[in-house]
Amino acid sequence: MKNKVNTKGYDGGNAQAQGAIPFESAEEAWFWFITAQQARNDGARFTAGGGLLQRPCEPVDILKVLDGLHRKRHLKRDHLLVLRHYGRRNMPPERRRQKEARAFYLWEEALERMTPVLERKGIIRKQSWVTQHLAQTPPSSSEFQVSLFDHELIAAQ
Repeated sequence: MKNKVNTKGYDGGNAQAQGAIPFESAEEAWFWFITAQQARNDGARFTAGGGLLQRPCEPVDILKVLDGLHRKRHLKRDHLLVLRHYGRRNMPPERRRQKEARAFYLWEEALERMTPVLERKGIIRKQSWVTQHLAQTPPSSSEFQVSLFDHELIAAQ
């Protein structure tokens, strides 16, 4: 039996050639996905390339990435619940808020696990090592002291 080639939908990372603009990060892609899903739940209909910016995927493509990571047990139910909750709020969890410390850890872990898959598919721009580490500002001395005890905060919740 021959393997069938998918001729519809995702183009295997060739979206750049068609003028699609990839997302800058997994977080940006996630917020876009949540917004699109909320609009769809409210009755909006989507057509490929119908938005202000042409994106390299459709919302279902991001959902498929998430589903694949969950099936492979790279993302757990807690990751999915945190992504959904803070995605609907349209803001990531705050590391400094005690009640959001565990959610922050799960959020960062989930996005970190989604990034290589989204990069491979051309949904987000490939992040160079320099870009990844320059984006992270070094913590101030007070933040550094708090970060030493983050694991205790997480364990206490």
